[in-house]
Amino acid sequence: MATETTRWAIDPTHSVIGFKVKHLVISTVKGTFKEFSGQLESKGEDFDGASATFEASIDSIDTGVEDRDAHLKSADFFDAENHPKLTFKSTTFKKSGEGEYDLEGELTIRGTTKTVQLKATHGGTAVDPYGQTKAGFEIEGTINRKEFGLEWNAVTEAGNIVVADKIHLNLDVQVTQEA
Repeated sequence: MATETTRWAIDPTHSVIGFKVKHLVISTVKGTFKEFSGQLESKGEDFDGASATFEASIDSIDTGVEDRDAHLKSADFFDAENHPKLTFKSTTFKKSGEGEYDLEGELTIRGTTKTVQLKATHGGTAVDPYGQTKAGFEIEGTINRKEFGLEWNAVTEAGNIVVADKIHLNLDVQVTQEA
């Protein structure tokens, strides 16, 4: 007997798509994407073998500083005018431990697609007060921004780089089972 596919959609009101990067090598700047969507398809009782897709609007980037956000949207970084979205499509969603998954997929930023490895932790599945089945995940990983064409940088008089190459991704995602 074939196992039926269960479809899930990201609940944007209960999800945060975050990142952080070192600035001047001495402090960390954090940001989020405010507009995003994604789907997950699973079979069986857990998420082993699931598939995931995700996209975020570059224009929705928010670091809490308007001038910095405008610079990130510019051709120096994401080039939102020519590349308005970043996308992810999983190739592997494999159980690696109790509630732990290795998530691999194709991330596209600024027209460049690279394979990335992420760790997903399933926080649990529950039915909310409205009768909707929800599942929660924390997803983490690190990418090198320069591999995606985000090349801009500057050097201070002391020789410190302004923006680190490594970007740490931290996504807190809640998905809702679709009827």
